[in-house]
Amino acid sequence: MTEVIGVRFREVGTIETYSVTGEQFRRGDHVLCETQCGVEYGTVILGNYTLCSCKEENPPQAILGRATEEDAVRAAAYKSKEREALLFCRKKAEALGLDMKIISVVFSLRDDKVLFFFSADTRVDFRTLVKELGAQYQRRIELRQVGARDETRLLGGMGNCGRPLCCHAYLSEFMPVSIKMAKEQGLALNPQKISGACGRLMCCLKHETDTYAELNKTLPRKGDSVQLTDGVRGDVVEVSVLKQALRVACYVNGEKELRDVAVADTVIVERKKKGMPPAQKRAADAQREAREKEKKDGEAMPGAREGRARGGKRGGGQQRDRAQEKKK
Repeated sequence: MTEVIGVRFREVGTIETYSVTGEQFRRGDHVLCETQCGVEYGTVILGNYTLCSCKEENPPQAILGRATEEDAVRAAAYKSKEREALLFCRKKAEALGLDMKIISVVFSLRDDKVLFFFSADTRVDFRTLVKELGAQYQRRIELRQVGARDETRLLGGMGNCGRPLCCHAYLSEFMPVSIKMAKEQGLALNPQKISGACGRLMCCLKHETDTYAELNKTLPRKGDSVQLTDGVRGDVVEVSVLKQALRVACYVNGEKELRDVAVADTVIVERKKKGMPPAQKRAADAQREAREKEKKDGEAMPGAREGRARGGKRGGGQQRDRAQEKKK
């Protein structure tokens, strides 16, 4: 069991776990930690808590210590330098004709490294750019390529709902999103409607997945046969999950009738199988049986058979008489 805290190094991003030894931290305290970008100035998001299951081969890294006022001043100064370095790097990349987009810059508090994040559609040879940046800042330069989702999280923006992007506002890490989630929520599978600013599936699809999964457990599926309170049976043609309502196609006397009913007023009678929905199949079978019965009744009438027989003989005799006249 290890005592740890949760630290975030930017306004948004993943909450990293670091171990502490005896010292108490509260939300809002500032600490110094070793990260992939070097030594960084972080903010405590989660106070002291105990990590029960800890893998021995990969234990949480210990913090370097509580940040001082001098560290806070240095971190604020580097924040202003990051903006200048971002503009400088963009100009250099444009001058060198590099097809890349510089997104963010991070300075290490130990004055030993500067990290540049960029995005690009293809592989970029940035060796010349690294040399010029190293000559400018006299530090070790690292350029890291990020994907479309990380780029959008770093830059921020507004979503289709009119609110700030979830990944930039509060999400600490990306959740797996699949097209199956959009299907369960009854959304149109149009890439323009279910994709976010990054061009990937919207993260908010994951937020409502559990709710839809729970509601769908008690709902009939499209094509199932249900029975209404008045005893009429029909097929489900449309399902409204949030409203808990159904649109049912009822077949009364061979005619189709649409009814909007609540889920509580229906009982599932038969699940849909491959082919035609149950109620529609029964209506089609009834119509086919009625046609076959009418056909049998018509054939059973003796007058109809005799008339057809006489007409057939008369027609045949007239054809023979015409053939004999032609021979003469």
